[in-house]
Amino acid sequence: MRVFYHCHGSELLRFAARLEGDWHRAEDVLQELAIRAWRHAPELGGGNDSMRPWLFTVLRNLVIDGHRARQSRPPETDDPDLTHLPVSDEVDRVLTAHVLTEALRDIPPLHREVLLHVHYMGRTVTQTAAVLGVPPGTVKSRTYYAARALRRALTDRGVDVREAREAGRNAA
Repeated sequence: MRVFYHCHGSELLRFAARLEGDWHRAEDVLQELAIRAWRHAPELGGGNDSMRPWLFTVLRNLVIDGHRARQSRPPETDDPDLTHLPVSDEVDRVLTAHVLTEALRDIPPLHREVLLHVHYMGRTVTQTAAVLGVPPGTVKSRTYYAARALRRALTDRGVDVREAREAGRNAA
């Protein structure tokens, strides 16, 4: 390979650059040519002069094939609307979870406990009452006051509760 690049590299690269009109593509074509020359080394023989016409012919064919391949693909367009599409990531979810956790710490433990059972664990009022050992009316009352306290804690942290509720409905 060193002999190939030493003896023919600069002339082949200039020839490819003239055909391609792009120095980087010319380098890519030259690398592909080097691989093909290495694979066909036994057939080409060791003489530099005997392989030179083969090298230029193969290089020219590689450039033509590359040009045809690029012409067969539809042209790429730069659509400004597509460059500004929102990408979903986990940052919003993590930040929301952090704010919610902090807000839950601000409400009284009895309220926090009933919210966790009813909303997080998905238990009914009757099931929650049985687990906590309180009447169902107490669960309903605590749930109401807990929701108010949580709403207030979230509002104090700058969360628009109505907007968050709509976003949650749209996500579901």
